[in-house]
Amino acid sequence: MSNPTIDKTGRPLFTDKQKDLIQKFAALGSLVILAIVFSVTSNAFFSVGNGMTIALQVTSIGLLGIGATCVIITGGIDLSVGSVLALAGVVAALAVKEWGMPVPIGMMLGILVGTLCGAINGLAVTQLKLPPFIATLGMMMVARGVALQITGARAVSGLGESFGQLGNGSLLRIESIADDGFPIVTFPGIPYPVLLMIVLAIVVATMLKRTVLGRHIYSVGSNSEAARLSGVHVSGVTLFTYVLSGALAGLTGCVLMSRLVTAQPNEGVMYELDAIAAAVIGGTSLIGGVGTISGTLIGAFVIGILRNGLNMNGVSAFTQQIIIGLVILVTVWIDQIRNRR
Repeated sequence: MSNPTIDKTGRPLFTDKQKDLIQKFAALGSLVILAIVFSVTSNAFFSVGNGMTIALQVTSIGLLGIGATCVIITGGIDLSVGSVLALAGVVAALAVKEWGMPVPIGMMLGILVGTLCGAINGLAVTQLKLPPFIATLGMMMVARGVALQITGARAVSGLGESFGQLGNGSLLRIESIADDGFPIVTFPGIPYPVLLMIVLAIVVATMLKRTVLGRHIYSVGSNSEAARLSGVHVSGVTLFTYVLSGALAGLTGCVLMSRLVTAQPNEGVMYELDAIAAAVIGGTSLIGGVGTISGTLIGAFVIGILRNGLNMNGVSAFTQQIIIGLVILVTVWIDQIRNRR
């Protein structure tokens, strides 16, 4: 019986790069189809305001997905980012409200907390030799517990307008004042979180594709033993990806709490699964060695548009979970078929 993935000479029909492009364009095609379908079912879907709303909602998945992609490329997994997000956010809020720190310093402290959690994850995987699933699952529980403990399981509110500037501000916003004194928004502007996501995506994508560290990340995921014999510091590279994931989780926590202008210790539940799903939908292989940041952002927008469109069509939150869960299952199944071939 012939193998559909090789030609008559025994050579593969598609290189790894070509297969990656096929997966990415498949995700992009799904994104376009979803946009067309929802634009037909809802007149408001293609409005500028709704587009900015989708982009803003996607930022949390996108930022976490960037970190998740790097970790998964090395063959690991990070289940702690949702809890680390919550811990970093409440630490930033407490630093501003209770400890009297300026907002930028408080948020830097939150990002530092996320970075520390990522470093602990990386050390548990590289030095203690714990499976990534177990190490990050433990951090997920610890970080959530600490967030609840230091806040007394209560929201931290009364943070002031300056705390909400990062999450709610926008660039190039155009508005005028009507005769009745109320503002008329001509263009809502590009939200700061969206700009932040784009800049970080470009930086990390460039790092993966254009630097020695990026090539080492791919080589560790493809074959860690071969990478080690080639002189790659496997433990150091793996540790870096977990630190990056933790730092991005800390940043996401600060951005999200800034949007709410309230720090919720229960925020971020299940966000880690959205981040992993975005990476996988965008072509990142769960066995490691394959993945791109651009694909992950496409996957994040697939999830964001799917949720937004279902909301606009009155689909219940429970049904949305079922649909998105099925999308993830089908995507992982396709990924497994690709890897077996």
